[in-house]
Amino acid sequence: MTSTARAAHPFITSHGLKAALADGEEIAVLDVRETGVYTHRHILFAASAPLWRLELLIDRLVPRRGTRIVLVDADETLAHQAAAKLVRLGWNQVSVLAGGTDAWAAEGFEIFSGTNVPSKAFGEIIEHRKHTPWIDADELQERVARGDKLVVVDSRTPEEFAQFSLPFAHSLPGAELVYRIQEIAPDPETLVVVNCAGRTRSIVGAQTLIDAGIPNRVVSLKDGTMAWLLAGRALAHGRHAALPEPGPATLATARDRAEVVARRAGVRLIDADELARFEAEAGERSLYRFDVRTEQEYVAGHLEGWRWVPGGQLVQATDEYVATRRSRIVLADWDGVRALTTAAWLAQLGGHEVFVHAPPALAPRVTGAEPVRVLPSRAAAPLVSPLQADALLNAGQAVAFDVDRRAAYERHHVAGARFAVPDRLQSFTAELPPTQTVLLVSPDGVLARIVAAELAARTHRDVRAIAGGTGAWAAAGLPTASGAEGVLTGDDDHWYSPYAHADHAARDAGFRAYLAWELGLVAQLEREGEVGIRLIPAA
Repeated sequence: MTSTARAAHPFITSHGLKAALADGEEIAVLDVRETGVYTHRHILFAASAPLWRLELLIDRLVPRRGTRIVLVDADETLAHQAAAKLVRLGWNQVSVLAGGTDAWAAEGFEIFSGTNVPSKAFGEIIEHRKHTPWIDADELQERVARGDKLVVVDSRTPEEFAQFSLPFAHSLPGAELVYRIQEIAPDPETLVVVNCAGRTRSIVGAQTLIDAGIPNRVVSLKDGTMAWLLAGRALAHGRHAALPEPGPATLATARDRAEVVARRAGVRLIDADELARFEAEAGERSLYRFDVRTEQEYVAGHLEGWRWVPGGQLVQATDEYVATRRSRIVLADWDGVRALTTAAWLAQLGGHEVFVHAPPALAPRVTGAEPVRVLPSRAAAPLVSPLQADALLNAGQAVAFDVDRRAAYERHHVAGARFAVPDRLQSFTAELPPTQTVLLVSPDGVLARIVAAELAARTHRDVRAIAGGTGAWAAAGLPTASGAEGVLTGDDDHWYSPYAHADHAARDAGFRAYLAWELGLVAQLEREGEVGIRLIPAA
């Protein structure tokens, strides 16, 4: 890395970054554009960490302050601002990719689009190399109509399942498959079909059961519910189902299966002493600790300081939780199945050292949701209560902007508020009279406070955050609205799912484009070069 007189932060060239990603040392590559912008064009191992959201994200994405961090955008427009912010927050090994992704592409290096690309590419590699069996939507419909002995399990989260599902599917998220499948398909003659919304979790879920050696024939549903809709069939909405609890006998069998796969994948079990050593070394070697059980189990009691993420999502979207490559990942093993199942896939995905720790039976637990630490980088902006904000708006003395997520805004927002991603707020507020107060709001008010502080520091105008956000506004009985009117920044904040299209022709075109993109990831990875994937051979 070399410094230049033009910037206050070190630069790294594209060739230098390519070499750094392969040198075996810890590194975190963070793309600081808003997520929707990032999805169009980014480096494979760059995690999305938008500039104006860093105060909420960085402590979880890159927990070690001394981690080597490379900041990326399209052309250095935002990366130096992000570097300055990270230095203020305490991260001290920060550099900027010279010329951004534009320079990376100009050097002939691969550019990717989409979200959670390493994990989705992993799913395609699994099917490509291990020949994961599948059936298509037409064959599934024929089998259902005939009354064949089969069960369909949806490996997405329960929340996604409730949004839409195959009418006859069971909800069984990815990390729960080996743990609970025998309660749903106790007869070895039952065909097990694993589906998701697209491809990845169908493939990974099916291969999870196959690698675990369950006696049933297992297949994925080719192209998931996208294929089901493309064939002109309907999905069910609003379904909720409790996950079946494994009995003593089926749990023992599931443990045996999970242990075998984890051992073959190179996952190592660690005791309390080794965990304590890892924790003592966390200032020199990045450590991520995850509890991969259901949210209800986590809330009922978990190890203090451990984050919650359902195991299937940790595999499906690893880059959203772990930004530092070559780090240590430890999963808490409460039942002998789910942590081992998840760890086995993370080990095969590569790029990290993966361990499993079984907490002592009487280990102290804390209850409740995972706390999120906010790291302020600016002096706090003033808060205003919902009633005070409403009075300012009604008097014409203020304008309101929602700054969190477009999807949340469209579901429910402060009446009269407009939506803008934080990094474009300055241009919109510049058009306002200088005496007008800018009110910022987000669902719980947390992001709004961060953005208000940054905007006030940059513009020197009166910027305030609505205390408690949209939730407090609604609780005060103040008017709310829904819909896309007032959205100023399109899809800058998120990848736009084809499922969101009301028009079926546009939806179906989006499905086909998405499926073609996902299938194309295998060729892209071949052009990218060595990425660390190490699949265990078939048993």
